Amino acid sequence: MLQIQSITALDTPELQPYATLRRSQEHEQQGIFVAESEKVVRRLLHSPFTVVSLLVDDRWLAEFRPLMEARPELIQVYLAPKALLESLVGFTMFQGVLAVAKIPVLADLDTVLAGAAKPRLLVAVDKIGNAENLGTVVRNCVAFGTQGLIVGETSSSPFLRRAVRNSMGAIFDLPVVQARNLVATLLELRRQGIRCVAAHPAPGGRTLAQTDFSGDACVIFGSEGHGISPAVLAACDEAVAIPMPPHVDSLNVAAAAAVFLYEVCRQRGRG
Repeated sequence: MLQIQSITALDTPELQPYATLRRSQEHEQQGIFVAESEKVVRRLLHSPFTVVSLLVDDRWLAEFRPLMEARPELIQVYLAPKALLESLVGFTMFQGVLAVAKIPVLADLDTVLAGAAKPRLLVAVDKIGNAENLGTVVRNCVAFGTQGLIVGETSSSPFLRRAVRNSMGAIFDLPVVQARNLVATLLELRRQGIRCVAAHPAPGGRTLAQTDFSGDACVIFGSEGHGISPAVLAACDEAVAIPMPPHVDSLNVAAAAAVFLYEVCRQRGRG
């Protein structure tokens, strides 16, 4: 179901999320997020997430109308020419389509574990502040069969606009657990027999190829600049590194996640 309204300004409360695209943290506090680009909005419309509104031009209204009409909720569609949309939001829109949706109730750890087939694979993130990197980590998680993402209390939200965009909508397919205390969460995983592996170089530590991922595992990735915090690292079973030459400090966290998760899949016969 949809309701269409032509607009010439973003001057009503309902349109404020589109007028404040750079204030994603405010959106999160309101329980909403902004999706942008044709692929992400299309995947949103195919998802079970509650869609609040779309801001589009005529082309995308025609393209998305069947998907919106098939959904159970009433979707408010704000319609304007692409040039006007760009002047309203303040930047050049590559495709001329944005959407606002509600952040779902996040999963709890017990539910994720109960629904995950063995051997289970989880990812946890510690102190990842860059939304683009976090979004790409989410995309890697879905690509390599991760069954849940645990977001530490010091990490950005995967529902920030840039994170949603860089995930290419993969966030709609990944259960997310918000950890109030990542150390306590990892200790609970270990208590339940899930091995916690830190993606972190350590003197005398194992390399990725030397590590057995055949059993239940949670792989922990740290921040772009400082890696995994000491307390979180101490809560893990072991630290494992991607072997690299001495003159290369590290990989971008999203690239490291892809390498780690591919190796897990390879060992489990899915690579």
